[in-house]
Amino acid sequence: MFSRKMNSVLLRASVLMLLQFVCFIGFSQLNLTGKITDKAGKTLQGATIVVKGTYLGTIANSNGEYKFQNLKEGDYNLVVSFLGYQTAQKEIQLRKSATIDFSLEASAIMADEVLVAATRADSKTPVVITNVSNKELSKRNLGQDIPSLLSITPSFVTTTDAGAGVGYTGFRIRGSDANRINVTIDGIPLNDSESHGVYWVNMPDFTSSLDDIQIQRGVGTSTSGAGAFGASINMQTQNVNAKSYAEISSSAGSFNTFKNTVKLGTGLKKGFAFDVRLSKITSDGFIDRASSNLQSAYFSGGYYGDKTSVKANIIVGKEKTYQAWNGVPKVRLENDEAGMQRYADHWLVSQDVVDHMMASDSRTYNQYTYKNETDNYWQKHYRLFLTHLFDDNTKFNMAFHYTQGEGYYEQFKKNDKLKKYGLAPIVIGGESIEKTDVIRRKWLDNDFYGTVFSFSKKMNSVDFVAGGGWNKYDGDHFGEIRWMKNAGDAFLGDKYYDNNGTKEEYNVYTKANIALNQQFGLYADMQLRGIDYKIKGIDSDLRDVSQKHDFLFFNPKLGLNYEIDENHRVFASFSIANREPNRSNYTDAKPGEAPTSERLFDYELTYKMSKANFLFEANMFYMNYKDQLVLTGEINDVGSAVMMNVDKSYRAGIELSAATNITKYFSWKGNLSLSKNKVKNFVEHVDNWETGEQNITNLGTTDLAFSPNVTANSIFSYDKSGFGVQFISQYVGEQYIDNSSSKDRSLDAYTVSNMNFSYEFKPGFAESLKINFLVNNVFDAEYESNAWVYSYIIGGERFAMDGYFPQAGINFLAGVTVRF
Repeated sequence: MFSRKMNSVLLRASVLMLLQFVCFIGFSQLNLTGKITDKAGKTLQGATIVVKGTYLGTIANSNGEYKFQNLKEGDYNLVVSFLGYQTAQKEIQLRKSATIDFSLEASAIMADEVLVAATRADSKTPVVITNVSNKELSKRNLGQDIPSLLSITPSFVTTTDAGAGVGYTGFRIRGSDANRINVTIDGIPLNDSESHGVYWVNMPDFTSSLDDIQIQRGVGTSTSGAGAFGASINMQTQNVNAKSYAEISSSAGSFNTFKNTVKLGTGLKKGFAFDVRLSKITSDGFIDRASSNLQSAYFSGGYYGDKTSVKANIIVGKEKTYQAWNGVPKVRLENDEAGMQRYADHWLVSQDVVDHMMASDSRTYNQYTYKNETDNYWQKHYRLFLTHLFDDNTKFNMAFHYTQGEGYYEQFKKNDKLKKYGLAPIVIGGESIEKTDVIRRKWLDNDFYGTVFSFSKKMNSVDFVAGGGWNKYDGDHFGEIRWMKNAGDAFLGDKYYDNNGTKEEYNVYTKANIALNQQFGLYADMQLRGIDYKIKGIDSDLRDVSQKHDFLFFNPKLGLNYEIDENHRVFASFSIANREPNRSNYTDAKPGEAPTSERLFDYELTYKMSKANFLFEANMFYMNYKDQLVLTGEINDVGSAVMMNVDKSYRAGIELSAATNITKYFSWKGNLSLSKNKVKNFVEHVDNWETGEQNITNLGTTDLAFSPNVTANSIFSYDKSGFGVQFISQYVGEQYIDNSSSKDRSLDAYTVSNMNFSYEFKPGFAESLKINFLVNNVFDAEYESNAWVYSYIIGGERFAMDGYFPQAGINFLAGVTVRF
């Protein structure tokens, strides 16, 4: 239950939102209708008609007709688009009801949007979506990773290890962590096949090569790759540029953050076009020594015909980041000297570490001090796309991909046990030495390749899509000794563990949007997904983790769409998704107790209203989980924490979004998410160091970790004559960092506000010059966005070893972009 104080806050926020809604609803009487055809007079069913500068948009019906009702007198700019045709734009002065027809010309090239069309939701699909354009992303693209740029979307919470948005970043949507969120680029899976995670640090400045991003909350539509248990993120790379261009952008800011990007494009020449981008980002980070050195390149080239296109993309990323994975202990944040000393007294760390902790800043402390305590990784993506348009309503797309990744993280381990490396004690001068200082590297060398395809057909009342894919992953995991103070029989480069993981995944799906009449539409989406996963060898704790797992999942999705009129829409959906455990769920499991797959039953109900100057959307969701994997405190035979299946858990809530044009130049948009996130019959396990066993307690219904009951965003924007200002605020409610619902193990609620200034003009020497200035955390709020905790009992008292991740106070980024 929410507290009374929280209820009061939410009531005031909801009333304020509703008052803003009432203020901007108009009572106009003018209608705008028309018909969309090609030059031969053929109707273009499904053409999109948008009124630029408003929140109005619709799709042409089976007769090619569209309608906007209850418009005010004024000037309007209509934009009409349809795949395979040139976009048309027309400015009109509406003084009375009018009919405006459009006749579109066939395009000489095929648009790149066909690459993602099969896996994306459109305005007829009963799926909750947020579309983020390149224009919106570029306003704040000054070096921070994609999760930081998406943080203002509904139910989205971002965290960064280094505290300033550069380096290792992560996110959650509706409380679901990143390895439960499906991510694709042009329809090709990006999630790591084994961990299911996405490591944005491997793709620095990828935003500069994106056309747009679609976020589907909930299960969403069928796609390739990991199961979507909280959301899916579908990214489209930049469209072909008809004209040649060159672009240089540079930015600099707090913590010695620098970003430099160069982009070049040939434009379309006799059907061929080539684009290239080079980027480098460096930062010292907010946390001590949490530096990043990131480099990336993007190449795209292809042939674009009116019916057929062949396109190749190459994405290269290289990163070196100093580790800041441990966070800051709560006792250091609170300047609790007795608590810090306890870390040494309870043998959690050495006295040297505690002395360093006490001497460090409370918000920027980093336990690591070894100069090369770094993560190093190289990743290369190769993609080839073939697209053919049989006619206006029939298209086929196929892509082949190969990703090669290789890297390691290096660690210094003081006084480590030799037996952890499979080594016998060393006898020196008659003394048996069982511990020594060690420098080690943990490596990952992997290959991922496969194909995805789709076929779509538009008929009179049915939009049909069939697709699927096959992908294979082959990854080597091994550790090597780089140095030992007392080496004994060990040699440089010796492998102390070595294992391999291979995973084959295939899926096929069919989707259909069926127009039952002018108002009702039925959506059906059926996917069959199979997995064959094998692990063979010895893991880093020297256990044999060899095992094999096979799955065959059926993931059905059904929805109903009701167009009340041109301004009001209601849709509902029910989806089932299945997800296999990831690598660590298997390798950390107790012997003979491998976890089972998770299942989600997702119910969504949405109402959407679009007026010329006002947009409102309310979405209710209930996500019911069977066998969700969570941390309970249980440990395996070598003392490592394991994820366990819990029988019943759920997420339920409502997401409210609104936007309004207050004046011609001043606008506001925002969102508010309210939810409950629960585990039923949660059983907690806590290590008892005195008994050598675990204390087990049934806590009943508890809160799911990292699932705030409230998140909210607000953006006020002013934009006139190339000058823009944005004031952005985000509120994230209290989060528990384990599943026990204990206030002692939680993250406080926080509000953080940013301001963005931009000015774009056309100087004589260039096509455009844009200046950006971003002030993050304007009010210098102190907050932590993520944490971890380990609990144990000594003398009948419970203690914690933990790490919190403080985020930077007020900081700045400024950039200049020149386009020729």
